[in-house]
Amino acid sequence: MSSSASPAPYSAPLWLPGGHLQTIYPATCISKPEVVYRRERWDTPDDDFIDIDFVDGQPGRPLAVLFHGLEGSSNSHYSRALMAQVAALGWSGAVPHFRGCSGEINQAPRFYHSGDAQEIDWILRRLAAGRDHKQFGKFYATGVSLGGNALLRWLGESQYQAKIVDGACAISAPLDLAGGGAALAHGFNRIYTRAFLRTMKTKSLEKLNQFPSLFDRERMLQARNLYDFDNIVTAPLHGYRNTEDYWDRASAKHVLHDITVPTLVLNARNDPFLPPQHLPRSAAASVTLEYPEQGGHVGFASGNPPGRLDWLPQRMIGFLQSVS
Repeated sequence: MSSSASPAPYSAPLWLPGGHLQTIYPATCISKPEVVYRRERWDTPDDDFIDIDFVDGQPGRPLAVLFHGLEGSSNSHYSRALMAQVAALGWSGAVPHFRGCSGEINQAPRFYHSGDAQEIDWILRRLAAGRDHKQFGKFYATGVSLGGNALLRWLGESQYQAKIVDGACAISAPLDLAGGGAALAHGFNRIYTRAFLRTMKTKSLEKLNQFPSLFDRERMLQARNLYDFDNIVTAPLHGYRNTEDYWDRASAKHVLHDITVPTLVLNARNDPFLPPQHLPRSAAASVTLEYPEQGGHVGFASGNPPGRLDWLPQRMIGFLQSVS
């Protein structure tokens, strides 16, 4: 893609029907484009570390940051798809890994969560320093799923102080965490929950090796849904009373009217992770709410079989170019 034109509105190919197929197939069956990353490890203010994978572009061109989803990484299909487009444009890119998601368990008695606006703030402000040294021009922030919700929380909580970024995109964000959590606990959706819990429980056992009394091991292992896991691990580790408190206070739906940066909020109405009745109907004038009928959860495959992953990064980049 070489211009600011966005692709046509999303329409799923006929060979890929339904929200579940549109979610699972792009993540597992479409070849991810090759991306050359350069990794940096940053020490955090609380004596921990995060790993950031960079795509090095041309000086003076934009920098696009992507915050990944739950248990995602720079290798996730959406990360590779966006960063490949970024590289093709000569832009720079960065995929910060949330704590424990870069292949090595982090050192602090915490992980990451959907309302992690403070972590987003620290990362973006450190990255923004590169602009002062003319390393890049425009500065864009994007987030997918959990990372999209956390980014929206930062945008809304920061209000005008978020103007360090020129534009933002949140893709398939769980804008109403309680609505999404309930949906993931029932029916076929439990296949996603089982996949998440498998890696989250493994990391939790590693965390207990570091901090043996951090939470109840047996209760954590018995968790069968995200509500139970968040009640035992995520909420108490990150300053929330319980799952209800976490899901309410961390939901991005509460801050959409406080966002001042031009922002695209893109959610498919057939996303299994967030039923359409939970999609907010209004937001600040700076926010574009885009709810196509199809696309699944961070799916948006296009083309003939075996399909392509290019529609979503083209839509994101087209939006960012159009607002700056």
